[in-house]
Amino acid sequence: MKSNFPVFSSHSNEQRESFVFSYAEGDVNGDFIVDYVYLIGQRSGDSPYSTSVTLVIQDGKTNQFHSVALSTDQGYQPRLFLAPFSRANVDDILISMDSGGSGGYGYYYLYSFYENEPVRLFDYEAFDRLYDYEVIYKNDYRIEVINKTLHLSFVIDISNRDHDYLANLYHPDGTLKTPLEGSVSGLNQLYPIDFDGDGVYELYAWQRIIGQYNADGLGLVQTPLSWDGTAFIPAFGNQYVAVLGVNQ
Repeated sequence: MKSNFPVFSSHSNEQRESFVFSYAEGDVNGDFIVDYVYLIGQRSGDSPYSTSVTLVIQDGKTNQFHSVALSTDQGYQPRLFLAPFSRANVDDILISMDSGGSGGYGYYYLYSFYENEPVRLFDYEAFDRLYDYEVIYKNDYRIEVINKTLHLSFVIDISNRDHDYLANLYHPDGTLKTPLEGSVSGLNQLYPIDFDGDGVYELYAWQRIIGQYNADGLGLVQTPLSWDGTAFIPAFGNQYVAVLGVNQ
């Protein structure tokens, strides 16, 4: 919907309209009164690409507006989700946007607005820097995924992949033709899930495991994250790798 909020753009020569991309209601400052939360920004013409995306909170008690600038303020499908993540009975603000690129990356922020003070609890770029991965092809059609930060190792069996794919990488006896490495992408998807049903939500992060090119998907690194009072850490100390199925 179109918005009357003032939104400023550096693209002053372009005709742009202000929009409310997403709207939600909840008690985000902890005063037991419903507040009003908006993602506002601009679009150029008929383009679905959103720019100057800004978080705006209206205090339900005073009607005062507060705005929060986002480090990454452009993308596709800006959206909001309100739920308690850091404390019971007070909603935090999850902001999601899609990059729209071939890598399928997402831009995610989680904010607390407790007592009208914006505090960033989660930042997708900080998450991307947090874990150091290695993806190493092994003999016998195996790939080892190593999270060097958490000291975890996973092994993916790719022996059921297409014959031509394997023949490009392996000798007939299953030994590698040359040393090869893949990679783990930045954050692709982030889902809010209340894993233990206590009313306080956790985050579920998905990252693609990539082989020799971007479309060569090997699996997903899945990391459940819970708030420990200062940061989101792997919930229950766990991380998982999901393997993609192959048509037979």
